[in-house]
Amino acid sequence: MAVQTTQADTFAALDACFTADLAALIGSEPPRSLTPIRFIDLVEEVRDVLADSRLGHLQEASDDLDSAAGHLTDALTSPAGDRSSLLAWARTHLRDAIAAAS
Repeated sequence: MAVQTTQADTFAALDACFTADLAALIGSEPPRSLTPIRFIDLVEEVRDVLADSRLGHLQEASDDLDSAAGHLTDALTSPAGDRSSLLAWARTHLRDAIAAAS
């Protein structure tokens, strides 16, 4: 049970850090209190919008979001020992995507 709490806390922290910036990239209001699955859905939604752009920096951001979504999805199903590294990679890709798109 402690592992699930830690995972939920980690996704809540990612939500708190990145949801507003991700929503701003596509011109929408940030959703509140996302579940891990809904947070991944938001990352994928922003990825898809940015992928449609012809601008190189937005396509680069989309690639980073694609990587982040993969790491986040894997973190939901991976053994506890692998989660921290997957979430760290996801966090790095999220930061890089937001920086590239700004």
